[in-house]
Amino acid sequence: MAPNPSDYNRTLPPANALEFVLGPSHEGLRLDQALAALLPEYSRSRLQDWIRSGAIRVDGVNVAAKARMWSGARVAVAVPQDKPSDRDQAEALPLDVVYEDADLLVLDKPAGLVVHPGNGNPTGTLLNALLHRVPALAALPRAGIVHRLDKDTSGLMVVAKSLIAHTDLVRQLQARTVTREYFAVVAGHPPAQGEVDAPVGRHPTQRTRMAVVSGGREALTRYRVRERLAWHSIVECRLATGRTHQIRVHMQSIGHALLGDPVYRSSRGAMPPPVVAIAEAFPRQALHAVRLELTHPASGVGHAWQSALPADMERLIADLRAAGESR
Repeated sequence: MAPNPSDYNRTLPPANALEFVLGPSHEGLRLDQALAALLPEYSRSRLQDWIRSGAIRVDGVNVAAKARMWSGARVAVAVPQDKPSDRDQAEALPLDVVYEDADLLVLDKPAGLVVHPGNGNPTGTLLNALLHRVPALAALPRAGIVHRLDKDTSGLMVVAKSLIAHTDLVRQLQARTVTREYFAVVAGHPPAQGEVDAPVGRHPTQRTRMAVVSGGREALTRYRVRERLAWHSIVECRLATGRTHQIRVHMQSIGHALLGDPVYRSSRGAMPPPVVAIAEAFPRQALHAVRLELTHPASGVGHAWQSALPADMERLIADLRAAGESR
């Protein structure tokens, strides 16, 4: 029988602590099952991590996640605060924020901005900028970043501003209910519409690259052609999954790599020299996250945002047309 939300007593002591007195409907449930019912705003894996870390006690004692519960048991939860890495410092960097409230923040990321600090990019990242704008994000996993864009991909991203919002957005992404649409300029002429359903994983020999591989993770990209040029196409891509480099890998795998992509490039073929020069001069993959749609984690209301193509992609398309690509 599913636990009745009113079948327990919840109090909120000081700090980040919660206390529950379990009722009859929790009798016989595992501790992690009871907690999942009591705290649906947190993922089961996060609750299990808290149990293992000793942050959760039952009648004052640490117990295993599989321990069976009983009516009248007193469960105390000391909600841990994620400790930011010492290298994750707040930096006053400009951000193009298109929406913000108490629960989430939506921004338009420029090309060239790295999302997370890492080797070669210890500072100057989106994460550093977010910590400066919203210092409380230091307590959240990855400063509230629930999905990412490659350094040289531009466009819309959502960031959670609370742990509850973070959990909800991650669940929406896992359930594939978040709409993420991209515009890309690709080589050649793919069919008017289609999908690439092919697993993506590390390249078997070039470990810095991704590839379509039999042992990779499930990946699905749907696309439709918005405009055909003589040697390129403007394509709208919609992600059903969000694997690393997914659109770039998938489009290359069907013979239509993104223009300007330094990693997943295709042959120039018989393109005339002016078109080759335009393509080679574009300094990044021609990919922009143009639309983002999701359910607000607090209100449950659907929200959608759109981003215009950035100036460099607008110029690229205009230059290709002027070079005789229109048809």
